[in-house]
Amino acid sequence: MLAANSRAHVDCVSRVVKNAGRLPQAPVPPLIYDSWRRSMEQHHLDPGSLQGPRILSTTLLKECRDRAELFLRVASEEVAQLHARVRHADYCVLLTDAQGQTIDHRVDSAIRSDCRKAGLYLGTCWSEAEEGTCGVATVLTSKAAVTVHKRDHFRAAFIGLTCSAAPVFDPQGELLGVVDASAVQSPDDRRSQHLIRQMVALSARSIENAFFMHSAQGHWVLQAHSTQGYVDSQPDLLLAWDRDGRLQGINSKARQALRLRFGRLPEHISEVFDIDALRHAVDEAPQVLNWQAGADTLQVRVSAPRLKPGNRVPMCVADDGTRLDPRMADNLRLAVRVKDRNLPILIQGETGTGKDVFARQVHDHSARKREPFVALNCAAIPESLIESELFGYTAGAFTGASSKGMKGLLLQADGGTLFLDEIGDMPLTLQTRLLRVLAEGEVAPLGASRRERVDIQVICATHRDLSTMVRNGEFREDLYFRLGGARFQLPPLRERSDRLTLINQLLAQENQNATLPVGMSAATLERLLSHGWPGNIRQLRHVLRYACAVCDGGTIQIDDLPPEFQGPSPVAGPLMQDAVSPQRQVLLDALIRHRWQPRETAHALGISRATLYRRVNQHGIEMPRTQHRNHVIEIGGR
Repeated sequence: MLAANSRAHVDCVSRVVKNAGRLPQAPVPPLIYDSWRRSMEQHHLDPGSLQGPRILSTTLLKECRDRAELFLRVASEEVAQLHARVRHADYCVLLTDAQGQTIDHRVDSAIRSDCRKAGLYLGTCWSEAEEGTCGVATVLTSKAAVTVHKRDHFRAAFIGLTCSAAPVFDPQGELLGVVDASAVQSPDDRRSQHLIRQMVALSARSIENAFFMHSAQGHWVLQAHSTQGYVDSQPDLLLAWDRDGRLQGINSKARQALRLRFGRLPEHISEVFDIDALRHAVDEAPQVLNWQAGADTLQVRVSAPRLKPGNRVPMCVADDGTRLDPRMADNLRLAVRVKDRNLPILIQGETGTGKDVFARQVHDHSARKREPFVALNCAAIPESLIESELFGYTAGAFTGASSKGMKGLLLQADGGTLFLDEIGDMPLTLQTRLLRVLAEGEVAPLGASRRERVDIQVICATHRDLSTMVRNGEFREDLYFRLGGARFQLPPLRERSDRLTLINQLLAQENQNATLPVGMSAATLERLLSHGWPGNIRQLRHVLRYACAVCDGGTIQIDDLPPEFQGPSPVAGPLMQDAVSPQRQVLLDALIRHRWQPRETAHALGISRATLYRRVNQHGIEMPRTQHRNHVIEIGGR
């Protein structure tokens, strides 16, 4: 039976919702009233329910936290600082994901029990469809900071709570999650929560900006504020753009400002600020810049792309997946589907095509990403040592063995991924032992009397034709089919349509550690695009590293390339006809990026469709309707 205060709340909610439009003034703000109405009419919730919120199981909570790993890591410090500011007033702090599921929380031990009874702890779910009007749910629907105070809540179970919450958006404007500060006891006057709401909103903004800066390390970034002293510490506006000037990230305050000023979100940084002015501001002290629309000024700092030291250029996964070579995009799409299906993966391709990077990315995006990634190059280790490296050995297993024995790579990779590079060079005798491990899931170190269970994802790579080796008796047929549960063929660099993108990425990486970053002349770029690249991406990286080292000016010229690139430009063969002109490559990249749609491609290039068609004809590019259909058939027939 409901207590008197609960019955009064149920009567109030029912009366307000049923008499909409006939009451002179609703007892709650319009935002709360709209949520009450949805809770009753759409979600069919009972305002008299005293049941607490749904709680995720341990397994589901772990999955939610794993999916939000970066968000959690970036937000953790600010969540702790917010709690430190509000804890003395007996508030706890929650962080939820974009579905309203609590993935982090801070609460003092003195009020932990009361908060838990009220549903304020890890794993609770706060969507409007399940709990009706509450702080987190109202932010999820309104995408704005709110306070849901006591009897603003729809369900009687929560009418003692006060909750102030604010949204956190990613650089593309999508909701990342919600920051919430809640108390079990507080004054009845809603105005008492004004300061708490402001503090929560500031924390959400700090998390959003920190996530933005972390995500934008590979792009040019502009920080801006109306006052110089706040440009670095509390920037209002954050913009990120790529090497072509296309805006890739905009924080929420900048989105509001741009829509107000331009009536829409611009697509190119030149629409917002003068390009020459931005160039002069790169890595300098904050400078005053004018908006393109109007005479208003901002204090602005511009930073060049900064990748973390040691980071690999993502040869298989670009920031924008649609810019990849179509075959690489197909590989990526299929890899995403099979990565957690316990299928052995075989990666084939010429030396230097990035097979090791592809394998690492499959691991890093799989459910095993927190477990070891162990690699063995079968061609780089003497045949006599591969067995002990792979299987390990016990103390005294053979002459010269360590007195302590050695744990083999198969056991080191337990729970994670074992990457066997150049599997085609593995001796036949070891192929038999590896096949047994894959079939039985057990490993017997050399000299051991018993087997040990092992759980591994096996990824193999080779530049050799394994099917031919099978026919010649050089590779076990049963192992070949066991390893090829999912097969990926990486195209050589000379056949990839995203060569220009790869060159730009690698040059940007080389510039990270350079005192004076360098650019590249059109003639040099054309020479690189027309090269055959027998060493593929690895060779391209070395060539650019060499050129950056010997370049005396700010632009890499042909004379700065290694000796084999000197002399007249080679005559392009059949495989390189599409690489002769940088302008043609830019056009091809745009067409592929926009899936051969003329309208979208022309808009992205800033030209008319008539101009686009004229340039397509000039460069001999076929707009592939039938070609596209054949491509689809080829994929389906693999």
